[in-house]
Amino acid sequence: MNKLEAIQQRIEAERKKLNEMETTYGLLHPKVIRQSMKLDTLINEYTKEESLRTDPSES
Repeated sequence: MNKLEAIQQRIEAERKKLNEMETTYGLLHPKVIRQSMKLDTLINEYTKEESLRTDPSES
């Protein structure tokens, strides 16, 4: 498994956790907001990693 696939799996797990937390606590609960921020960080990490792999000459 490459790094992008590993991050993608973590994103899906954290997204599922976020959805469950939102159902339990509501959208504005501090735990839900923290989980959302954690997911945002992973998505940013994925995007950065993906951009590093993109060949600029293909644009």
